[in-house]
Amino acid sequence: MATSELHDNLIHRINVGDSLTRSAYRYPDAPAVIDREVHLSYRDFNAWVNRMANALAAKGYRSGDVLALASANSVEFLVTYYACAKVGMVCVPINLGWRPDEVAYVLGHSKARGIVLETQLIDAIAPAIAQTSGITEVIVAKGTKVVHTGPIAGLEAVDFETFSGEASDSEPEEIVGDRDALTYLYTSGTTSFPKGVIGNHAAIYLESMTMALEGRFAPDDRFVAMMPMFHTAQLNCHCTPAVMVGATIYVERGFSAPRLLELIEAEGITQIFGLPMMYREMLEHPDIATRDLSSLRRALYAMAPMPEAQLKKCIEVFDCDFYLLFGQTEMSPTTTIFRPEHQLTHNGAVGTPVVNVQVGIMDDTGKLLPRGSQGEIVYRGPHTMTGYLRNLEATEAAFANGWFHSGDVGRFDDDGILWFADRNKDVIKTGGENVASIEVEKAIYAADANVAEAVVVGLSHRRWSEAITAVVVPRPGTTIDTDALIAKVKTLIDPFKAPKAVIVVESLPKTSTGKIQKNLVREEFDHFYETPQA
Repeated sequence: MATSELHDNLIHRINVGDSLTRSAYRYPDAPAVIDREVHLSYRDFNAWVNRMANALAAKGYRSGDVLALASANSVEFLVTYYACAKVGMVCVPINLGWRPDEVAYVLGHSKARGIVLETQLIDAIAPAIAQTSGITEVIVAKGTKVVHTGPIAGLEAVDFETFSGEASDSEPEEIVGDRDALTYLYTSGTTSFPKGVIGNHAAIYLESMTMALEGRFAPDDRFVAMMPMFHTAQLNCHCTPAVMVGATIYVERGFSAPRLLELIEAEGITQIFGLPMMYREMLEHPDIATRDLSSLRRALYAMAPMPEAQLKKCIEVFDCDFYLLFGQTEMSPTTTIFRPEHQLTHNGAVGTPVVNVQVGIMDDTGKLLPRGSQGEIVYRGPHTMTGYLRNLEATEAAFANGWFHSGDVGRFDDDGILWFADRNKDVIKTGGENVASIEVEKAIYAADANVAEAVVVGLSHRRWSEAITAVVVPRPGTTIDTDALIAKVKTLIDPFKAPKAVIVVESLPKTSTGKIQKNLVREEFDHFYETPQA
């Protein structure tokens, strides 16, 4: 390697790891990560990342090599991620909700050479490692169990702190290209194994800057990371922007309403990010009235719009700005933000485009449509993925007509605000009409306050082709009058869009990030209308 080439790269490159280096230079003594008993300043956090990066390099890992990461939210997760960035390696976070065969597929498909594995996950992940011939290195983080001895899936395991502990904490100097891969994030599969989304340094770096700019993140911000870090929303919308501006990340392994309310008050938390159901649980918790929440500046939510009544209550109780983030893994992920000033005037919309993302509406022929017209939501901008890993056909289809095709259906209104109608695959074709399932779901929430969760799907029907069907979960201690619910929905939307039936269940299948798995709901009730009573 020529010295001039290395120096040129170090001076000019866009590398996510460098954002940590620069924050450590600016704010060396500021708190960076607080994970249970571990409290790290930016100086200490960066030094640990450098030791891990140099240890990986000493083991022969080079730019482009792949390291899998099976971990709940932890400081070790962040250390591994940033270490990979500085060396030019590819980090592959493992979704902890995957089946063993899915984990084995991802390890093999990504061609992972090693894996960082938390102790409490050994039993769940070891069978997948055993099926993957390419894995030669197992690095064990302590997780929720302190002690581990012996091999894992026939491979010798080394303790995370031992692995990184003796390496130099000097800044690694490796050539890393702006569009080199940093992550392979695998999207949830519905009928097959997930696709690997190649996230590159420039895309993730610029998305982090976009979030910091749009959200007005500041060094004195204190963020709670309670959504899974293996998911792009927590990792790239919150953690990387927080590090970029020099803010503090409080690591939580999951959501607990009383714990979060206590943390906001005790630590002066300024930003939280969760699902609508998490905000509802906090609103309903008896501690909410006694907690001082005045430090909050921003409350972010994702996965779904919040019902209007709940949103109004949230704004009143939390007394801070609310933002809905909209996008997808392939866009690193944020494409639009539903901003505080629109929350109550355009309830149900998904916002306006963020800096660096151009959003269009396209018909089936590749023609861009004017405001008011509904079609597929398409994107352009540097946040966009490089492509799908080892899947040229899917990449070419996604990039057809010079835009990234989201698979989502939507429209812009006269105010330039984007409304999401549905996923293409979730539009219900019933009696010759196309009905967006999300429109019916919104009506169900508005029709009956006893509905805690609702999902609407199309089920096979001899008359309607697909019958609009609602599957609902009642609030604890309540019941749902299904006939009255259907009648009320007919007064809120076009009657033909109302469910033909409402099925009451105790729970709905979800991904690890809280998304309801409509494909599993369809499978479970696929033959519902074949029974005589239906």
